Amino acid sequence: MRIFQLIVIVLLGLENASGDAIDSAEMTAHELLTSAMDLQSGVVTSYTEAIMVVHRPDWERTSHMVVWTRGREDVLIRFTAPAKDAGNATLKLAEKMWTFTSKLNRSIRLPYSLMSQSWGGSDFSYNDLSRTDILLHEYDLSIVERNQVDGHTVYVIEAIPHENAPVVWGKEVLVIRDDFVLLKQTFYDQDFEPLKVMETTEIKELGGRVFGTKLRMVKLEAPESYTEFHTLKAEFDLELDDRLFTLFSLQSGAR
Repeated sequence: MRIFQLIVIVLLGLENASGDAIDSAEMTAHELLTSAMDLQSGVVTSYTEAIMVVHRPDWERTSHMVVWTRGREDVLIRFTAPAKDAGNATLKLAEKMWTFTSKLNRSIRLPYSLMSQSWGGSDFSYNDLSRTDILLHEYDLSIVERNQVDGHTVYVIEAIPHENAPVVWGKEVLVIRDDFVLLKQTFYDQDFEPLKVMETTEIKELGGRVFGTKLRMVKLEAPESYTEFHTLKAEFDLELDDRLFTLFSLQSGAR
């Protein structure tokens, strides 16, 4: 979102983490995107509490969750409400992903064929969760535009996948502010037609960092439907037990 995505490149430690400002004007597209990822997930670890709102024209559902990340590749998401979903969880370790359903007391590893399915009934897919830093490794990145908006330099980055890259998109276009806040991400099909857009609708300071705290994902064929992911609390670069990112933790709810 990636969402949460999230999610360790010490060289690109952020000004919020180190206290030393970075001149974005001298950075490459790869460095800008890396810094944008690390801003929200933490260079080392992060813990967040969030709500996800799935909106449809005739109904709306709100879920609460907690999220832990380790680097850019390991993520554990656990639903805490509503009661019917509490305990359900998703674990991602590098390129592998598992889901746990508390009512069935069962975990499964997701095959690649299911990764495009909806995650938690939202407009985010399992692919969106699993992506983390795939943009850094499987795409050619280039800055195609620079604009001045509200006192910030805003960079437009085009991401074109490598030939035979294991991705579903024909290209992606990201809009990143000079303080590394990701403002917008547009996903295109193989014919370079835009299919869905994730946009930052709120920017606040949490956990000592300023980042996009509310994201909205919209499929362009149905703009009246969307999913919002709203971060309520965030802590960065804290100590997390390695046992948290295990199948035992996924199934037992251990922290």
